[in-house]
Amino acid sequence: MSIDFAPLALLLLFPALGVVFHLFFGPHLGRHAVNVVGPGVIFAAFAVSLWALARLLTLPPGAALRLTLWHWIAAGGFRVDFALRCDALSAVMAAVVSGVGAFIHLYSVGYMHEDEDYARYFAYMNLFTLAMLVLVTASNLLLMFVGWEGVGLCSYLLIGFWYQRPGYAYNGRKAFIVNRVGDAGFVLGLLLIAGTLAGGGVLSFDFTALAAHRAALKPVAGAVCLLLFLGATGKSAQIPLYVWLPDAMVGPTPVSALIHAATMVTAGVYMVARLHFLYALSPAALLVVATVGALTSFFAATIALVQTDIKRVLAYSTISQIGYMFLGVGVGAFSAGIFHLYTHAFFKALLFLCAGAVIHALGGEQDMSRMGGLRRALPLTYWTMLAATLAIVAVPGFSGYFSKDLILEKTLGAGAGTLWLLGVVTAGLTSFYMFRLIFLTFHGETRLAGDRYRHLHDAPPVMAVALVVLALFSVGAGWVGLPPGFWWGDAFARFLAPATGALPEAAAGAAVGALAQLAPTLAMVTGLVWAWLFYLAFPGLPALLAARLAPLHALLWRKYYVDEAYDLVVSRPLFWLAERVLGGVVDAGLIDGLVDRTGLAVETGGELARLSETGNVQDYALVYLAGAVLIVGYYAYLVLR
Repeated sequence: MSIDFAPLALLLLFPALGVVFHLFFGPHLGRHAVNVVGPGVIFAAFAVSLWALARLLTLPPGAALRLTLWHWIAAGGFRVDFALRCDALSAVMAAVVSGVGAFIHLYSVGYMHEDEDYARYFAYMNLFTLAMLVLVTASNLLLMFVGWEGVGLCSYLLIGFWYQRPGYAYNGRKAFIVNRVGDAGFVLGLLLIAGTLAGGGVLSFDFTALAAHRAALKPVAGAVCLLLFLGATGKSAQIPLYVWLPDAMVGPTPVSALIHAATMVTAGVYMVARLHFLYALSPAALLVVATVGALTSFFAATIALVQTDIKRVLAYSTISQIGYMFLGVGVGAFSAGIFHLYTHAFFKALLFLCAGAVIHALGGEQDMSRMGGLRRALPLTYWTMLAATLAIVAVPGFSGYFSKDLILEKTLGAGAGTLWLLGVVTAGLTSFYMFRLIFLTFHGETRLAGDRYRHLHDAPPVMAVALVVLALFSVGAGWVGLPPGFWWGDAFARFLAPATGALPEAAAGAAVGALAQLAPTLAMVTGLVWAWLFYLAFPGLPALLAARLAPLHALLWRKYYVDEAYDLVVSRPLFWLAERVLGGVVDAGLIDGLVDRTGLAVETGGELARLSETGNVQDYALVYLAGAVLIVGYYAYLVLR
């Protein structure tokens, strides 16, 4: 059941107007105008998303809101509309994107107030939100790809926002190029879908049409799903294309919050959930999704154990948490994966914004080994960041507990015991590195140089509002997904079920024992205890252990040398090919040689012609006479023949 809902256009119109305003009028009207319009248009979009969500709640399960804005592509029997569709899944995603994004925009008013390119920053941020809203409300796969590429472009613009610093611009290009590799797989998946359906006389990328004709796609479902998932590993920073995300930390901290919490890195998870009917046709592809998610989650968590840059720890934390989401959708628990996406948006945005408040207070310092004792100087930042930490490590009652433990429960219930065990171990590692961050940053004696500690101040009011609101959601957002039998039960999953479906084994699942249910919590407590021992009770122990286990510490510190491996295997051969073969042989030798030799021939011909241009009248008369003699002689020869 689909009904027309014209206000969906406003969901895109408001941020689009913000982009136009900031590009053409913002620099001239000043910061006060930008302060109102920048966050204002996103709050307006958030209001529209809540309106759409409320409208859906009044309709029967499985209903959707729809709006066709214009006919986009028409070629023979092939037609694609620029159409929006808002079902339960899109409504949740739109509310998360616009809601969390709105408070990140509000926080930016305080964080970026001294930046020279203030209007340009908000233009990019509004465009980022607009692209993600297009992605999650698109009614067809082609329009979704427009939003998909849009968030990739905006990540490049915002990661390299301070492009005057060469390293920052390089990291922006790195993110863009790595995502192009994944997107090549996405495009091939689109072409394979088009070719397969065209062979059966179907020419449509509309999600409802794809679901209706999924039987025709079954022979190629595995290949399509893996190609699309390759795109997801780029957008959502999973193995092997995760390498861009840690380096994306050079952008402004609110940008990091928007990328990690509400926009780009969640796109891949949404795509798999949106195409659940296609992935359900290929258990092998789902196994790949779940395995990559579990391995990425564990892999990133081990790297986060030793990082000292506060934003880099959170970056690897995001890679790990997105891995949990892919584990959930990979075992067929699509609503559980989206549930963790939903809760993660609040506490991950809060973690980054709190880190930004710390960096803002310390004048740009990001190294946790140079912090310490900030709990008393920055009480609001401390308590809100602690709330987000308790959520991400899944302390019972906090939002992450409901979603992360649900994924692990569904994983074990689906019979993936090895992946479940990997997820439980990762839960312990998450607890360790997150409490390590809290203890190094806020507890113990201060390690700040000089008298800097006395001059610290907490987040200004415009930033504090965002911290407090996100802290409230970090605590309470998970309560919409209580286990069955408790009050309103699993209301979140029931709301999403018509839009996400579920595999039979994930829906029915084997019963999970009490000990298995407690295992993630026991792992969390163990990680907390070890972090307390290492960084509060015996603060000299980490250095001692790092010296004793120097090779392992170096391996983690250098992030398993993956960047070096990419440089050796990919970058250097490509640069050699570009410089020596394409540049030296093809460009300089072949292309330049052809052009240069053509010019040389013309120049030589000109020099030879110049020899006859002596400027002497007698020489010219002699030439004319010789020509006349030759002509007469030629005609005489013809006559005498």
